[in-house]
Order: sequence, then C-alpha cells, then structure tokens
Amino acid sequence: MLVLFVGSGIFIFLVDQIQVILTMIEQLAANANINMMYVKTILKIIGIAYIAEFAAHISKDAGLGAIAAKVELAGKILILAMAVPILTAMIETIIQMMPAR
Repeated sequence: MLVLFVGSGIFIFLVDQIQVILTMIEQLAANANINMMYVKTILKIIGIAYIAEFAAHISKDAGLGAIAAKVELAGKILILAMAVPILTAMIETIIQMMPAR
C-alpha cells in the first residue's frame, strides 16, 4: 500500500508540470497545422503506456508477476487499438502521394 500511495503522491505532485508540457505540445501542433485529433490520440497513447507501466510495477512490487504481465499486455493492446486511426491516415496519405498507374 505504501508503494501505491507514494507513487500516486509523486504523480499528483507532477500534474502541473505535465499540464505545461501538454499545453506546449498542443501549441506546437497548432503552429505546425497538425490535426489535433492525431495529437490528442498520441497523448492518450502515451498516457496509457505510463498508467500500464505504473500498474505493472505496483503488481510486481506486490509479488504478483503474472498480473503485471497481463496488465502490460492489456496496455499494449489498447495502444495498438488507439494507433489504428493514425496508421490508417498515414497509409492513405502515402497512397495519395503515389503516382497513378
């Protein structure tokens, strides 16, 4: 329980810094004329990765290695599912750039 409370406390302490970073990334994307849907999706993917890693580490610390492995797998599957629209858009863009036969 101590690990969970300390980890959560550190995360809460860093929320302000995370918000500043997210605001900067959104401003850079807006200046570069990038669709915000893609930026938000990438940020969600990063969030899922951090949360899954945090949960897996807590599970490992509790001696539950099997559950930690399942949490990591679930995080990877969620990331893959969220990346599909971005991959689709990239493939469509590449196809449009190719000369017609």
